Amino acid sequence: MAETDTALGYEQARDELIEVVRRLEAGGTTLEESLALWERGEQLATVCRDWLEGARARLDSALAAREQGEGREETGTDRSDLGG
Repeated sequence: MAETDTALGYEQARDELIEVVRRLEAGGTTLEESLALWERGEQLATVCRDWLEGARARLDSALAAREQGEGREETGTDRSDLGG
């Protein structure tokens, strides 16, 4: 992946990928142009996948932390409701 690809946000990469797919589907490009578009599409798809995997990891981490906090309350380690 090119260094500039890592600076692309998800939305930017997705939008460019949509344009690449549109151009490939429209046809009218040479074989060399089509191959270059395909390769760029693969790079952009990787950028999007990396962003989505990162987002999934953050969500999983947040959910695990929340569940862990709820688990402590259910086991009675939070005794603030006992009044003292």
